[in-house]
Formats: sequence, structure tokens, C-alpha cells
Amino acid sequence: MTERRAWFLTGTDTEIGKTFVTCALLHAARAAGHSAVGMKPIAAGADLVDGERVNEDAARIRAAGSFDPGLRVLNPYCLASPIAPHIAAAEEGVRIEPARILRAFEELAVRADVIIVEGVGGFRVPLDERYDTADLAVDFALPVILVVGMRLGCINHALLTVDALAARGLRLAGWIANRVDPAMLRFDENLAALQARIPAPLLGVVPHVPDGDPAKAAGALRLPD
Repeated sequence: MTERRAWFLTGTDTEIGKTFVTCALLHAARAAGHSAVGMKPIAAGADLVDGERVNEDAARIRAAGSFDPGLRVLNPYCLASPIAPHIAAAEEGVRIEPARILRAFEELAVRADVIIVEGVGGFRVPLDERYDTADLAVDFALPVILVVGMRLGCINHALLTVDALAARGLRLAGWIANRVDPAMLRFDENLAALQARIPAPLLGVVPHVPDGDPAKAAGALRLPD
């Protein structure tokens, strides 16, 4: 195995294509000859599949990786209701323990060259009354990849997230522009505004893929240096 490379992937909001980008990055890493696997530490919203609770995003990440580590490791906390995770966890009587998540990450770390850890929602999503996903990112201590959902309002959301990352002392390794709205007006101008203001490299512009196949977007992306 080559030297391990890992990143924490976050986004400007929910429903901006973090899982699609995570899977596309995994395909890009595999195409470059790396063993690559993703991790979704916390997911909210699941179905029972053969008696096992399965989140759709976690299933997509599992399918995009070089191997199947099992959902216990890939997705340590799978909550049933598709709602804010701190609410879903409270309703189920579940306490989200960072140590359990970090142990699962270490299990993956000895098996893969490249690991993408996908957060839940945006950067600051509560996980209990005191702990949120920003705290989780700090505990991982990984460089961060930011996914910007390219739509009206994205500049403000992106810059606020960049400021929040800096306030936590996290290193922004790069950002990705995801065309979630293929009809976005003045796309090029918005992209240029973000490039001028985000102090990290643009790792790629993800095209709109109508059939949702992340492998088709892999060629548009690169891993951070």
C-alpha cells in the first residue's frame, strides 16, 4: 500500500451533491491506481435491506470504493429518520460517540491508500446538544475538501463555510464546484468570483450528469496535492 491520503469532505449545504462528488473522487483515485474507499460516519434516513439498516448515500459510497469494508465501518451511525441527525439520534436513544467513529476510520486506514470521509449536511450540523460536525472534522484532523453547490446564493454560503473552517483551524485542501443547477445564470461569473475569493485550489468543476453516474464525473476531478 502507498502512503495513506485522506480528506474530510464537507459542503455548503445539504443536497448539494456531496455523496456524488465523494463517489466521483473515489472513481478518480481508483483510475489513478489507488485503493480507495469512502466513509459516511453519520447518516440519517435508511431502509431495511435483508434485515440490515442501509442509508442510500452510504450504499453509493460502498459501491464506488475499491472494496466493501462493511457498513459497520463505513457508516458507524445509521439513523432511521431522514431528519437532522441530532433529532433522529435523540428519538432513537442513540448517543453519537466520536471515539467509535475514529476507531472505524482507523480500520479503513490500514486497508486503503485513499480515504474520503463525507460529513453530513453542511459544515455545522448538530450531533447532540454540544457536539457538531465541525467538532467532528477537528477530531479527524484531516485536510478538508469543500463541495460548493453551484446555484443562486452559493458565493455567500461558500465564503461563510471557508471562514468557519479557518476559525476551527482546519486546512482547506481544495474545493469543487458542483453544477447542481444546470440552468444557473452567469455560471462562469459566479465560478470566477469564487476562485478569486477562496484561498485554495479548484479541484474541478463537476458537470451535470442526468443519469447520476459518478464515474462519468471522475475525469473532471483531481485529488488535492
